[in-house]
Amino acid sequence: MTISRPIRTFASVAVLALLSLAFLLPFLWMLSASLRTQGDLLANPQTLWPEHITWDNYREVWQRIPFGRQFLNTVVYAGIITVVSVLLDSMAGYAFARFTFPGRGPLFVVVLVTLMLPIQVTLIPVFQLLNDLGWINTYQGLIVPRVADAFGIFFMRQFFLSLPRDLEDAGRIDGFSEFGIWRRIMMPLAWPAVLTLGLFNLLYNWNDLLWPLIVTTDENMRTLSAGLALFKGQHSAEYGLLMAGAILALLPMVAAFALVQRRFIEGIATTGLK
Repeated sequence: MTISRPIRTFASVAVLALLSLAFLLPFLWMLSASLRTQGDLLANPQTLWPEHITWDNYREVWQRIPFGRQFLNTVVYAGIITVVSVLLDSMAGYAFARFTFPGRGPLFVVVLVTLMLPIQVTLIPVFQLLNDLGWINTYQGLIVPRVADAFGIFFMRQFFLSLPRDLEDAGRIDGFSEFGIWRRIMMPLAWPAVLTLGLFNLLYNWNDLLWPLIVTTDENMRTLSAGLALFKGQHSAEYGLLMAGAILALLPMVAAFALVQRRFIEGIATTGLK
């Protein structure tokens, strides 16, 4: 038994390491492509180690597109949506979890049904509405249609259902209003779920391509995903520049996930999304 246990442990670690390498392989190729010239990349696309390492792609990506402005647009776009969406989704989720009002069940079903609607169904009507309001190429046009979503409401509702009702009764005895109970009792306890939902929203909107590409036509109002798409044409693609920009855009998300990793796993476990 003392011999077989280390063997099993070593075998498990080896299998997990191989699986991790398989998942990391596309990212390693992306990093390699960002350090190679276009000729080297097209001549040997299957290799991971560049023939000649060059940093020109990282310098040129700042010159070919307004990278700094588009990075700022992405921070504003994804950051504001994340904060506002978490607040609105948590309020709605708390109401569905704790309040009893006429039509609560059917209304929640309607919210869940919207999860089944692809964005292409509502894209044209929403675009026409934004055009009528004069919100094309504006921050409000990018942000307002995305500030709440059905998944966030469902996610927060599931978490609030797991909390005991005695906490709310104690808050009412202390004289808290319903808003005070949500803000001062429920939200501090829901911090793992809040961070998890916030990370979901941040990742999704940071990497979103279709919506910013539709709502913005000005290069200075595009986000990074829409801006980097300009490096891929119909007949050719500048993969070195595209990969360099993708690496720079990826770094903030890696840092964000590293900061909330433990809370992220805890939030997934406590909401029943396994």
